[in-house]
Amino acid sequence: MQNLIDTIGNTPLVEINGFHTNSNVRIFAKMEGNNPAGSVKDRAALNMIRSALERGEINPQSKLIEATSGNTGIALAMIAGLYGLDLELVMPSTSTRERTLTMEAYGANVTLLESMEICRDYAEEKAATGEYFILNQFANPDNYKAHIKTTGPEIWRDTAGKITHFVSAMGTTGTIMGCSMYLKGQRETVQIVGCQPTEESSIPGIRRWPQAYLPKIFDASRVDRVIDIAQSDATTRSRELVKRAGIFAGMSTGGAFHAALQIANEIEEGLIVFIACDRGDRYLSSDLFG
Repeated sequence: MQNLIDTIGNTPLVEINGFHTNSNVRIFAKMEGNNPAGSVKDRAALNMIRSALERGEINPQSKLIEATSGNTGIALAMIAGLYGLDLELVMPSTSTRERTLTMEAYGANVTLLESMEICRDYAEEKAATGEYFILNQFANPDNYKAHIKTTGPEIWRDTAGKITHFVSAMGTTGTIMGCSMYLKGQRETVQIVGCQPTEESSIPGIRRWPQAYLPKIFDASRVDRVIDIAQSDATTRSRELVKRAGIFAGMSTGGAFHAALQIANEIEEGLIVFIACDRGDRYLSSDLFG
């Protein structure tokens, strides 16, 4: 018998067929929407909060604050609720209404501001007063360590060590950093591929950060290649995934899948795993599936 926290991780690895013609290349989606709060961020949220509690940095009386574009906030709201912690989430006002409502349903207080950069500044300023503890997913090693502990080992196990390419959206970069550390620790030749939006594109969950806001946990040397993704391609692939493969996920997943297909068309053989970051139902009020 499990409690809810025990259900985080060990998500399915699902093969995607019918999108490319090279039979020597296989593409798999790591189905992170199967986590209880619906995204890959469940892993980092649990590790950040549990580790802070274990170190005595926070206690049941602590007030937490975090800037988020959505998925981390939802995951933190769930985990904070399970531990009885007070949480304020700061999110761009352009985020879908489903995200705000989900965070509030879990018991978090939500503040909406103009942009992600402004949200980050606001959270850091409130934490500086000493009244709040900021988890700071952008600089917190517990973010990427969650993927050294869980996501990377699961992918290695479920591909029987045959993975040749790992593809992930880059937001806080925790997923790609942790998976890179683990997978390259198993075999250095595994290629780590990150996705970022083109200059003119806006893709929820993937960022092209200004230098001043680049996540401190990001180490460019751990990424072998970065592929720029157009918003139109991410949208198209998200729609194709749900209609042709039954995978209902957000635009960042579509972007990662687009990059995986690009790689599949370049290589002679290989096994590609991309992160299907979340579930598509939190984008229904947007035009993603319209």
